[in-house]
Amino acid sequence: MSGKHTGEFFRRRDEWRKHPMMTNQLRHATPGLGIAIVAFGVYLVGEQLYNRIYAPSSHSLSHSTSPSGSHSG
Repeated sequence: MSGKHTGEFFRRRDEWRKHPMMTNQLRHATPGLGIAIVAFGVYLVGEQLYNRIYAPSSHSLSHSTSPSGSHSG
């Protein structure tokens, strides 16, 4: 019978952990952080894809000409 009293004692001591102010405290303190992290991740992936698709090739950089020397004024 003493086991029932012990369990009840610990149950009462742990009730504060289930209080609404203690659960999801970080989530309530930073309401838009999850959305911001997801948006930033999508931005990083999109930037990597954009750089792979539209990156200039290495041989086109070596043949580039500068327009500053073409005009004599």
